[in-house]
Amino acid sequence: MKTRSNLFPVLSVLGAALASALASPAWAAAVNQPPTALRGPIVEKAYDGSSDDLLTGGLGKTGLMGATPVFVNPAAPTPAELRRNAIYTNYRALVDYTALGGMGVFYGPNIDVNGNDTLGEGKIAGRESIAWADDGSGQQNVAMMVQVPDSFDTSKPCIVSATSSGSRGIYGAIATAGEWGLKHGCAVAYTDKGGGNGLFDPMTGTVIARDGTLTTATAAGIESPFTPALTPEQLAAFNTALPNRVAYKHAHSQQNPEKDWGKHTLDAIRFAFYVLNERYGPVDPNNPNQHLVAFKPKNTLVIASSVSNGAGAALAAAEQDTEKLIDGVAVSEPNAQPNGVKGLTIRQGSQTVPLIGKPLAEYFTFADVYQPCALLAPGLSLNAAFWPTTYTDAATQRCAALAARGLVTGATTADQANDALAQLHAHGYTPEADFLHQSHFRFATNSIAMTYVNAAGRFSVADSVCGFSFANTDAAGSVAAQNPLLQAGLFSTGNGVPPTSGVNIVYNSSVGGGKLDFMAVSPTSGQADFALDGALCLRSLVTGKDPVTGAPLTGTLAAQSQRVKAGINEVQRTAKLGKLPVIIVAGRSDALLPINHAARAYFGKTQMADAKGPNVRYIEVTNAQHFDGFIAFGALMGYDTRFIPLHVYFNRAMDAMYAKLSTGAALPPSQVVHTTPRASGAAALAASNVPPISTAPDGDAITMDGGTLVIPD
Repeated sequence: MKTRSNLFPVLSVLGAALASALASPAWAAAVNQPPTALRGPIVEKAYDGSSDDLLTGGLGKTGLMGATPVFVNPAAPTPAELRRNAIYTNYRALVDYTALGGMGVFYGPNIDVNGNDTLGEGKIAGRESIAWADDGSGQQNVAMMVQVPDSFDTSKPCIVSATSSGSRGIYGAIATAGEWGLKHGCAVAYTDKGGGNGLFDPMTGTVIARDGTLTTATAAGIESPFTPALTPEQLAAFNTALPNRVAYKHAHSQQNPEKDWGKHTLDAIRFAFYVLNERYGPVDPNNPNQHLVAFKPKNTLVIASSVSNGAGAALAAAEQDTEKLIDGVAVSEPNAQPNGVKGLTIRQGSQTVPLIGKPLAEYFTFADVYQPCALLAPGLSLNAAFWPTTYTDAATQRCAALAARGLVTGATTADQANDALAQLHAHGYTPEADFLHQSHFRFATNSIAMTYVNAAGRFSVADSVCGFSFANTDAAGSVAAQNPLLQAGLFSTGNGVPPTSGVNIVYNSSVGGGKLDFMAVSPTSGQADFALDGALCLRSLVTGKDPVTGAPLTGTLAAQSQRVKAGINEVQRTAKLGKLPVIIVAGRSDALLPINHAARAYFGKTQMADAKGPNVRYIEVTNAQHFDGFIAFGALMGYDTRFIPLHVYFNRAMDAMYAKLSTGAALPPSQVVHTTPRASGAAALAASNVPPISTAPDGDAITMDGGTLVIPD
């Protein structure tokens, strides 16, 4: 690891030293070159920090907390409008954007690096550079962006990576690593890591251009973010068989993008170095059209960061960083899939966790089968605001269909639901996450199961794996044509994984024809059971076995399963981080990336992967989960009185890592932080709700006992 505690005083004389240093042969040879992954033009724009800016899209804190900005012409929004709304949407998707929940008090554009409300609207002036990372074919076209605030200090150069969470577009980490980095005067290196809003509409050939506007794949050519590898004849046949469906890049690019998330993050960091040297590097005395390298890994502090999938990408980048670009890692709720946890045990309190360290596709397809029955367990009250009676009926049918197959036990729906919930617990889901099963199944589980199985198997949209597709649907759940207004604004509203912005999941094999998955009737049961037949099919592709009989798959399903398993193996991580300082933050109640499979398992593996002793810390926060944005909905979702915003601890982890790298301060010990959710009513988040990460956690310390990761209750 590079030593940085004395870096900044040395760099304070960098400017004065450059003139004499440039006379040396070494400097003369250090010509700034674009990264090898970069293809196509770099689009750069300056933002004045008043009419428009890097962090808030010109909206400021007040605008980000207010109503959705409108397009002057919704049928044809301008690139500037689409960018503004993309920042607005992504910002609010990642954090609790209400004052009661902490926005504008504990975090937000107005809060300075010391935690004080001094920055007003928090607009940040600077330059934004966007380019593709690609192999030259135009089949990858991974979006990269570097934001350099005008406050960038050449005597204290720093870069923060902000890889998008989920499958979001290029602004997908603006509220998390983006905000922290810009406020600290760092260049921020973003990438959509091969996902983003990569829509392709087979009926019209429509794609979303780099600037967010709509074009066609034919007009865009290799500049199209995503065009399926289908011949005109194959495309016509698909449209005839399944009209009005759409393809998405993450699910259907046949690239299995997750395998390259670490590479894409490193490419973005390299791009940031290039942008900084083009901006601030001295002109080559031998060629006035070239710049020399002033900023490089040895003199620039680099923190790999982000949340969720972006956090997993940061950890992957750290594992793969042979150039020593990265100085430290600080991440929250990472999608970290260790490649085996043999010899590791996890114990919380006195209870040993029964199952740990499974891949994402494995536990998501398991939840996809059992979650909609488990959410009916007595004591888990249903929220009628987003759960109509027809969904309760479908959940009841799911329990009955599982019981008929021998997959749950019990004579009553309540008994069957209790058994399904017990099976989730036995599969590594924490009891602290029980409340979340309803909202997660409603908004996430089936979409992620479908997307990641398709991605792992490198399937085309034309494969319609397990009978699923993406399409707009009407009130009756039937397939509908794309809505032009929704499609026109998709760059700013979509999250890259349907259901999103009008695009839903359709079960093509539903009795009577394709139907919204939540209204589909399974051929086997003849009941509206949330398309159980399709869910069991997805599960079988991950396990290689029939979920009911346990028999090995045969024929087409067996071949598809082999592809899925190969793709799953490609995305698993080694957890070998050497001596790199790392802080991992996670919420104990995470039901999306359950910590026994993700954060806890990955951290435990780091402790076993390096016999010399890794420099990794794990901070587990009680009463915290994956979707801070859901807290903002208050009583509608019920998160506000149960959970605190994990984002507070992401920022604290970033602060601790920056202190470690810039001053040599000690990292906090691994620990459980016990928080207190807000009271019901008008109570606002207070400091007492979110206590600090302790320097001496004592009884709350997380430790290793041989091969056992010990987590205090």
